[in-house]
Amino acid sequence: MEEKLNQLKARLAEITALNNAIGVLGWDLQVNLPPGGFEGRGKQLAALETIVHQKSTSEEIGRLLEDLEKAGFDPDSDEARLVKVTARHYRKRTLVPPQLVVEMAEASSIGHEIWQRARANNDFASFQPQLEKLVDLARHYAALFAPSDHIYDPLLDDYEPGMKTAEVKEIFGALRKEQVALIREIAAQPQVDNSFLQQEYTEQAQWDFGVEVMTAFGYDWKRGRQDRSAHPFTSGFGTGDVRLTTRIIPNMPLSALMSSMHECGHALYEQGLNPQFVDTPLANAASMALHESQSRMWENLVGRSLPFWKHYFPRMQQYFPAQLGNVSLQDFYRAVNRVEPSLIRVEADEATYNLHIMLRMEIEIALMEGSLQVRDLPEVWNTRMQEYLGVTPPNDTLGVLQDVHWSGGMFGYFPTYALGNLVSAQLWEKINAAIPDLDQQIEAGKFDCLLDWLRANIHMRGSKCEPQELVQMVTGEKINPQPYLRYLRSKYSGVYNLK
Repeated sequence: MEEKLNQLKARLAEITALNNAIGVLGWDLQVNLPPGGFEGRGKQLAALETIVHQKSTSEEIGRLLEDLEKAGFDPDSDEARLVKVTARHYRKRTLVPPQLVVEMAEASSIGHEIWQRARANNDFASFQPQLEKLVDLARHYAALFAPSDHIYDPLLDDYEPGMKTAEVKEIFGALRKEQVALIREIAAQPQVDNSFLQQEYTEQAQWDFGVEVMTAFGYDWKRGRQDRSAHPFTSGFGTGDVRLTTRIIPNMPLSALMSSMHECGHALYEQGLNPQFVDTPLANAASMALHESQSRMWENLVGRSLPFWKHYFPRMQQYFPAQLGNVSLQDFYRAVNRVEPSLIRVEADEATYNLHIMLRMEIEIALMEGSLQVRDLPEVWNTRMQEYLGVTPPNDTLGVLQDVHWSGGMFGYFPTYALGNLVSAQLWEKINAAIPDLDQQIEAGKFDCLLDWLRANIHMRGSKCEPQELVQMVTGEKINPQPYLRYLRSKYSGVYNLK
């Protein structure tokens, strides 16, 4: 069986190399591609996606998997887990016609370019036809896996293996009630002043400060780089090439920093994957919720914490003396954690962020069920923003056009952001028990013990375990909103003097 296992690994290494090439083209599409290149890039991506699909669903891989599943490997061994994960991908891919793979690749590439123009011009109508095509393709794709409990299940499963729509709805249902109640308590208190964050902050200084923080977190610049993009993201093409992007807004100095810390969390995960899993499906995150747990942890549980700012606020004052020279640490910390329902998801505070995700998931489910038409999205979006957050977007650029995901056909992705928040708090409780002086270490600008814990317990495991299995293995329970709610209440009781 060793020979057959090696044969499988050789085929998987070839597929991984092709997927990494697709990833580089996708990264370039969002960072460097000139406007005239999107149609051609779509054809390039479609051609490569077709080759990957053919190789991933070949009869040879099917025969190898059939034999290896009978090999009697220890169920928890790397070999057994590799066969299990590969078989799962194989059986899902074999249900997808090659022509659909081509259409989805081309539609997402063209969709990104149309979305960028529509967003810049506040012109949803120009994006509507392409979004309708992307929704139709997603519904066609999801229908291939019937019967399923819900048409949204196959889309969610692409990002969160093993999770069901009903399971996420139950988790969100438990979360929503308590989170809304907390927001109402906060709203009854005097608002935190953040006027000093509404000035012009030099773009290069914002960039340099973010680089300093990411370096301290442990990001390896010899195996990565940072660029600018319309929507921050991270791409990994193997542990030796993990790139992230940010965006800089002159009068929103925390936007670039928080984006950089968030994407750095993703990048640290990718750089920390087990080298023994290289060129196999195990050299991936367990799921996007686990990925988001890392980005949200570094952005929020670390980057919005008082210990972090005890160390870094004096440095930020050095970068921006005119804006922050007369601001106290306590006032700055409270401003960083100001709660205010807002229009933009990626700029949302921790108390309101999950409501943005719940809104998007509900809309995606309605689109897949056919109970909501794309043409009605702006109106539905605005109505639900008012219902959920008490704000109404003044235009579609700040509303339905703000996120990049739908332009790339990434339906099923949004729920993982909120799930990642919950997992980050579950992990944080375990980390603090394992590292009792963690706050003191963060206050000293030292993050190596934290990163070492994450490497050993999360990163190095790759995708050997399904997400719920991994969360339970590390924390003793499956994804649970209560630790996150405890974290929010503890933090905001201090920031807003709640009883």
